[in-house]
Amino acid sequence: MTFPIRSVVEQRSAVEPGEGDEVSTQFVPPTQDLTLLPGQVHVWRASLARHRSHLAELQLLLSAAERARADRFHFAADRDRFTAAHGLLRTLLARYLPESPAQILFAQSSFGKPALELSAGDEDLRFNLSHSQGLVLYAVARGREVGVDVEQIRTMPDCEQIAEQFFSPSERLEWASLSEECRLTGFFGIWTLKEAYVKARGLGLSVPLADFSVSLQPDAAGNCLTSPEAGLESAGWFLRRLMPGSGYAGAVAVEGRDGELACWELLVGA
Repeated sequence: MTFPIRSVVEQRSAVEPGEGDEVSTQFVPPTQDLTLLPGQVHVWRASLARHRSHLAELQLLLSAAERARADRFHFAADRDRFTAAHGLLRTLLARYLPESPAQILFAQSSFGKPALELSAGDEDLRFNLSHSQGLVLYAVARGREVGVDVEQIRTMPDCEQIAEQFFSPSERLEWASLSEECRLTGFFGIWTLKEAYVKARGLGLSVPLADFSVSLQPDAAGNCLTSPEAGLESAGWFLRRLMPGSGYAGAVAVEGRDGELACWELLVGA
């Protein structure tokens, strides 16, 4: 499903806007002639549990370094999630590249953001991924940086301390204004927006989280970034909340203001 980035198709709950209302983002099966145009951003959702039966073949796609990284996980569940998420990433990127999934080469920026090797078939392709408790989101774009984040909404006794340390003053005010039943969802809404933006920038923790502001209530253009860090114009970035599934919060950050956002369901072997 493709739509203008500033008018994402949503299904809202009965909660009033501005009160931490959940937004159910529609992810649909991809079309047969799927093409990523320069002005588009593709967001993919995958359930890692649904791909458990493909775990062995996904593992075969990983590089030696990725397998070694997977082996360092203490718990088998974490190891399997890493294997599935990164094997699916290779399968997904092969849709856009001339290489087979196992042939794709990755690099990292000086701050650790993953990217394609310059020798890859399409050096303009940008991607990002995030996974939380069995759900993974991928963002793919051409010629523009992207970041994506997903978090399982769960009770956290230290929400207040985290907000005090990492939220900007305007974010803390907005979060405090939410009703009690909406505060947990609102917390993860703000958090995922901030994480997606930092990941898109690719500068790691060199961008302090409290130095810029997002909002659960987007502006007229649908942008949730209200105030970037000093010296950066907000017009250069677009943030959007996602609700990729019941009990999850997500967000995508895109370099630039114009374009289309398409949300697809990823399922290997279907």
